[in-house]
Amino acid sequence: MKRRRNISSVPARVSSRRPGELTVMWLARYRGRLIFLLFMAVVARSDAHAQTTDLRIDSLIDQAAARLEVIQTPGSGPRVDLTLEDAIARALERNLDLAVQRLNPLVFDLSLAQQLSFYGPTISSNISNSSRTSPSSTQLDGGEAVVSDSAVFNGGLNQAVQWGGGNYTVDWNNNRSASTNAFSSFNPSYRATVQASYTQPLLRGFKIDGTRQQIQVTRINRDIADIDLRQTITNTVSSVRNAYWDLLYATGTLAVQQQALDLAEELIRDNEARVEIGTLAPIDVVQARSEAAARRQTLAQAEQVLATAELALKQLIVRGTDDDYWMSTLNPVDQPTLDVPPIDLAAAIRAALADRTDLARSRRQLDINDVNLSAMRNNTLPAVDLIGSYQLQGQGGTRYLRSGLGGSVTTKIPGGVGDAFNQLYDAAFPVWTVQLNVSYPLGQSSADAALARAQLQTQQVQAQLRQLQLQVATEVTNAVVQIEAIARRIDAAIAARELAQEQLDAEQSRFEAGLTTNFFVVQAQRDLSTAQDTELRAILDQQKALVEMDRVQRTSLSNAGISIIQ
Repeated sequence: MKRRRNISSVPARVSSRRPGELTVMWLARYRGRLIFLLFMAVVARSDAHAQTTDLRIDSLIDQAAARLEVIQTPGSGPRVDLTLEDAIARALERNLDLAVQRLNPLVFDLSLAQQLSFYGPTISSNISNSSRTSPSSTQLDGGEAVVSDSAVFNGGLNQAVQWGGGNYTVDWNNNRSASTNAFSSFNPSYRATVQASYTQPLLRGFKIDGTRQQIQVTRINRDIADIDLRQTITNTVSSVRNAYWDLLYATGTLAVQQQALDLAEELIRDNEARVEIGTLAPIDVVQARSEAAARRQTLAQAEQVLATAELALKQLIVRGTDDDYWMSTLNPVDQPTLDVPPIDLAAAIRAALADRTDLARSRRQLDINDVNLSAMRNNTLPAVDLIGSYQLQGQGGTRYLRSGLGGSVTTKIPGGVGDAFNQLYDAAFPVWTVQLNVSYPLGQSSADAALARAQLQTQQVQAQLRQLQLQVATEVTNAVVQIEAIARRIDAAIAARELAQEQLDAEQSRFEAGLTTNFFVVQAQRDLSTAQDTELRAILDQQKALVEMDRVQRTSLSNAGISIIQ
């Protein structure tokens, strides 16, 4: 007779045990089944979460891509290969700052011509004709009314003399008069005079005066305008070179960021393949996609930097928005060289002290101070002027000889204007004058005080020039130090980039072998991108340091100079 298991009796037997013991026995009996069910639930939830996350990531990536499409490219026109030499040549020909600066010397030329016109001769003339009828007031009028006619023909020439500060005047006066007065001896009467005078300062105003001071200062300012033009050319060339290397660096940075994005997208594809075969968790795909999204953002920033750098270079090498290069895409084709020849610091400082435009400008400003100081010193002298004049006179016309005062006409002698001219030619009636004028203020004058102040300022100016020379030597020395330091930076950056590449290759190999995680591969990609950018930045800094080294030997970034004594 078979024994049957009475299920109803199980609770009777089990009920005799404590509740905690029953739970432990149940878990021990069904532990394997529970673990399997829990694993399946986790996997199902992970798949659902992964699908949701994938959809979310895809949505974010699509949104980012849509935003990237809005970003403008650096140029919308044809691609133009541009060398550094071509960029400099275009800047020298088309740069608007240079176009403005080239006009300044011409402005000073016109100012100088205007001031020199003060010494040009001036011709004057006066022609008039008049008639006058006057009532008789005395018996000498010879009638009830007197009619007087007059004609004037005058001419003159005057000119200031630049040498010595003198001036001369030549006057030629001619007068014809006729009258009904019965007592006139000449009727009509012709009178002619020629007079020449010369005024010569002997002390104050002999070597220099206000006009000659302005002319000398304008000539020096004309030279300073040439120096400023040379400075603007040097600074423009330096700006073009820096902008060119900035554009080249931005182009290289864009390539580095594009490479980083390509690596991130390649990692996404690799992770997705591993997830499909079950060797990688879906969360690793999410991490790779997040890294790719970050790389897209960095790439967009690099595109913005490239557009800004290209615009900065265009501003220096185009004449306006109608220039062909304005709408073109500039492609810098020259590559920087890492070989820097040795620099002789002492020779570089000597070259800078001899050729720097700010020092040349300061030396010419010293010449202006010398001119102003000479004028102030001259103003303290007494005013001693020597004046000489010489005059010739002539009289002609029809002459009437009378018998006694108021008598009848006894003799009429015909004549005319030729008689007056003959007398001038014969110097029949000369008049000469020599005059010496002297004036001098008593006590200390304002000119003495101005001279004393200017002499003190001269000492300050000399100290300013020495300070400027020290500044030039400091800038040159600092430029050499920067070049040497950057050379060491480049060596270190190249080594760091090579090690970062080796590290990425190693992490990639370990990842493919399952010996590392996705996190370390992403970190190695970031390290390589950073190392590449650091290397590019070091090379760019070296090129800019070389540009700065060339600039500091030729000019300064400002028009700083020395004080002008007024």
